Amino acid sequence: MAAISASVRTAVTMPRTWRLRPVDAGALLVGNALFIVAMWWRHGGLDQISTTGGLLTAGGQLTALLGTYTALVQLVLMSRSPWLEQLFGMHRLAGWHRWIGFATLWLLLAHGVMTTVGYATMDRISAPSELWTLLTTYPYVLMATAGMGMFIAVGVTSVRIARRKLAYETWHGIHLYAYLAIALATAHQLVVGTDFMHDPLARVYWLSLYALTAALMLLFRFGQPLWLSLRHRLRVAEVVEEKPGVVSVYLMGRDLDRLAVRAGQYFVWRFLTADGWWRGHPYSLSAAPNGRFLRLTVKEAGDDTTQLKHLRVGTRVFAEGPYGILTAERRSRPQVLLIAGGIGIAPLRALIEEHPAAPGRITLIYRASSWDDIVFREEIDQLMAERGGEVRYLVGRRGSREMPSDPLDARSLRRLVPDIARRDIYLCGSNEMMEAVEDSLHILRVPRARIHAEHFSY
Repeated sequence: MAAISASVRTAVTMPRTWRLRPVDAGALLVGNALFIVAMWWRHGGLDQISTTGGLLTAGGQLTALLGTYTALVQLVLMSRSPWLEQLFGMHRLAGWHRWIGFATLWLLLAHGVMTTVGYATMDRISAPSELWTLLTTYPYVLMATAGMGMFIAVGVTSVRIARRKLAYETWHGIHLYAYLAIALATAHQLVVGTDFMHDPLARVYWLSLYALTAALMLLFRFGQPLWLSLRHRLRVAEVVEEKPGVVSVYLMGRDLDRLAVRAGQYFVWRFLTADGWWRGHPYSLSAAPNGRFLRLTVKEAGDDTTQLKHLRVGTRVFAEGPYGILTAERRSRPQVLLIAGGIGIAPLRALIEEHPAAPGRITLIYRASSWDDIVFREEIDQLMAERGGEVRYLVGRRGSREMPSDPLDARSLRRLVPDIARRDIYLCGSNEMMEAVEDSLHILRVPRARIHAEHFSY
């Protein structure tokens, strides 16, 4: 199963394209927020603002409603919905999820502080005394406070410095507490929420939001991956060490020609071994879908990736996906430029295989610190020759004699590809490398819509 020629590929099912537009998603998001504010107004939210205590409690009600709404939005963004993923890409959704998470935390903190201080002002007692009374008298307040503590833990571990110091498994485990926190907040809202207590329409609305969010999570986080894995019964067919520290895993299964996936996409893979079944990791396909097998290629970067070379033939595999917008479907121009850094060549190598033969239409720039870091060179040279493409290997450490300056800055890219501003750009590598290249492309006035990048981070 080594190098794959286009001649052995068979027709495969393509993922469905959805007609949702960014403006549609934005309008739905803002429209619901405005409707929530309107319901708060209708329920007498402004009637309380004549006194300081009333003003604070009214603000506490509004921040609670908006904080609950943004918490549900967070879950929807990470529901793996194919509509949102295809529209925005998982990296962008993850970024919005993170920032909306911070907004949720501040809104709920504001709710707790404003409500406590508002009640204390009206009762003419100190805020600590009011808080103690609430916690010891009303169980639903204690539940909400516990949920708030969980939200704080999730928020703290989402700060960039904390994420860098935590293993993915630890970070992911802490974030699972967000589900429990939302459940506690829901119980709190059911008991004391003004909307639930006095307005049947608002009660139906909020219950519908909860039900829709839960349905999306269950369907796309659990149902779809389970169905895919049972349908195709993926298993490890072969493990190949491409070179020291780089391994390819070949997977076979049932009806792979009916697996809807495009070159450039990735799955979250779970290899069902004794100690690896519960950990999922995103790895791109390094060969275009061919109806016979799937191939993923990984560079060793930790315990989990190191264990891949020890996988036994026949190991069952659970797959979530496919995900990713680094696909030919995004191309708007006939000419493309692929820029790979290190193992970032994997999805781009699959894209090359899928690209039609057309002399001068495809160029690859492959950046690596040494020739030992170049993966798939023979395959790449063969595929590019078949398609009339051009390959530029940029090898060497920056600052060395052979590469004294950044070979991917704006000036160098313009020299390497004079018509770069008229091409679609596909980019994959380390996050630092991609951010630097994206800055260079902006300097070269390449429209953002024609820069296609896949970031893998948490």
